[in-house]
Amino acid sequence: MKKVIQLHQTTPEQLVQEILLGVKGEIEILKQDFRPKEPEEYLTRSEVSQMLKVDLSTVHHWTKSGRLKRYGLGRRVYYKRSEIEQSLIEITPLIH
Repeated sequence: MKKVIQLHQTTPEQLVQEILLGVKGEIEILKQDFRPKEPEEYLTRSEVSQMLKVDLSTVHHWTKSGRLKRYGLGRRVYYKRSEIEQSLIEITPLIH
């Protein structure tokens, strides 16, 4: 069954205004739940070294052992900040 809407004594301008009000209301609802995706941040080896407060050779060793995943562009090597943060593990306290 089709839904039929009949418009009596409505001008085209009034119809446009009603449509715009409805669209604006829906946009406001969408804005409340919208979370923009933040762009991925890429770090150089030295930035990772400074971030984790370790030597560059340690960053190299962790990369070779698979603890850190690297990305390259030409001869440059980059690391994703989100992956560096995810590779940090929680250390449970020792019970004496």
